[in-house]
Amino acid sequence: MVLDGSCEVQVPVGGAGGGRRNRPMGLLDPDETSALLPIMHHLTVPSFQYGAFGEGGLDFVEGGATFEHAVSETGFGRFHYGLMALCGLVYLDTAMGITILSFVLPAAQCDFDMDSPKKGWLNAAPMLGMVLGSYFWGCLADTRGRRVVLIATLAMDGLCGLASSISQYYGLFMFFRFLNGFAITGAMGIVFPYLGEFQPTRYREKILCWMELFWTCGIILLPGVAWLTIPLPLRYESAAFTFGSWQLFVAVCALPSLVIAAWLALYPESPKFLLECGEYEEALEILQDMFHRNTGRPREEYSVKSLREPRSRAMSVVSTTSRVSVKSLRSIRTPKDIKLLVLEVWDQTKQLCRPPHRYYTILTCLIQFGLTTSYYTLMMWFPELFDRFEYFSEHHPGETASVCEVSGAALANENNTVCPNKIDDQVFLHTLIVGLACIPTSFWLPLCVHRLGAKFFLVFSLVVSGLVAVGLYFVTNSTQNLVLSCIFEALTSLGISTVYCVMVDLFPTNLRVMAAALSLTFGRGGALFGNLVFSYLIDINCVLPIALFAALLFGKRSSR
Repeated sequence: MVLDGSCEVQVPVGGAGGGRRNRPMGLLDPDETSALLPIMHHLTVPSFQYGAFGEGGLDFVEGGATFEHAVSETGFGRFHYGLMALCGLVYLDTAMGITILSFVLPAAQCDFDMDSPKKGWLNAAPMLGMVLGSYFWGCLADTRGRRVVLIATLAMDGLCGLASSISQYYGLFMFFRFLNGFAITGAMGIVFPYLGEFQPTRYREKILCWMELFWTCGIILLPGVAWLTIPLPLRYESAAFTFGSWQLFVAVCALPSLVIAAWLALYPESPKFLLECGEYEEALEILQDMFHRNTGRPREEYSVKSLREPRSRAMSVVSTTSRVSVKSLRSIRTPKDIKLLVLEVWDQTKQLCRPPHRYYTILTCLIQFGLTTSYYTLMMWFPELFDRFEYFSEHHPGETASVCEVSGAALANENNTVCPNKIDDQVFLHTLIVGLACIPTSFWLPLCVHRLGAKFFLVFSLVVSGLVAVGLYFVTNSTQNLVLSCIFEALTSLGISTVYCVMVDLFPTNLRVMAAALSLTFGRGGALFGNLVFSYLIDINCVLPIALFAALLFGKRSSR
């Protein structure tokens, strides 16, 4: 993640002699990082942070209180509960947006005449958009604000989703899904710093940890929506336009983004972001409004009356050597200001690629690549595999078959003149069960990580999920496939979360978030790679992708 380097304050330096040193406002304290990292495995925007409160925070006139004190004075109540619900729905919506194509693949294969490679490219399109959109939205949110960019990303996601639902050509549909991925990566990343910057320290960890459950709820809700819409007997055809139930499903899933964007317009910009940009009066008004909505008392009773600028401000990481300062995040408009921002990103990246951090940087990137490749690839392809099993069971009752034999039968069916137009109800049910299976591990990690240790969870998830990947080759019916799929999804998700717990100990505070972002980039690249490879190999020789995913998981375990 890119450091918020254009706003920097002086903080005390421990040790003999004391003194002060410049510290970027965007850096996370260890406690804050520990709270944020376990839920970052779904994020993709590498240039966001929600700032360090407390030491090094912005000062207040009355008694030199910290920003943490000002937020605490607003209380905790209706405003925070509403914001939590709003941001949780944003995260739930992004989970649905990312995985929506898992049901489009079997439902739209006839309309778009898709074979497995075409399905792989369609799955890869939003992943490519995520990779390309990460830094774009990151820079924009750091210069224009979290709220306005979050609204823009949600609106773009919703509009592109509606446009894709009426697209009549495979290439056009894939282009709009690419734009969906490009937009949704911004929403996924901005929502965490936006939510965190409103929270007092004593509530921040709990609030951010609960966000992971919203992702799981999105994974559970998606098959429910698909089950209600795709089986509907809806089909309109004309010479130039076709609209079926799966297009309705895509359109329905696009609407929440627009509704949430409208709801978000009722909430303010992050007060911490405004303070860092010198908008003191506006930030104070927001804090007063938070106080009023939480306590029901008049805004005039809010104890903090005015804000002032810290003595040393606007010094970026680059400026500590170049002596050039950027006075406001919102003033980054000229090519020179953009160059300073790029230099900050490059400076952090170079530090990660040099000793003593180079080894752990490579290690975490490789682990993330292996885990995310397996997780997102199979998550996107599980409904397709379930559909193939149901097709085999329908045409070969009482017979057992491996995944490879089932895929071969489905491939033979694709070569027939008759193309199936419906998804069996069992596919929706099985996908719903896979989502439900992730709930226990969502609680297990935060409750037991301090007792069992992060290394235990990482090794356990890698070894068992690797064994499950091997076991997929030996399944002989849809029930066995479902059980292994549930275990695989739950443990790979657990493993990705655990990587970030381990990173807390591997990297210093000033590099920790950038290291997480770099590994996320490798993870998304792995998801792109995995979907393409899986689509080409599943019909040629299905043993190869299974062996590949198992090797990636076991290989990351041995490197750890």
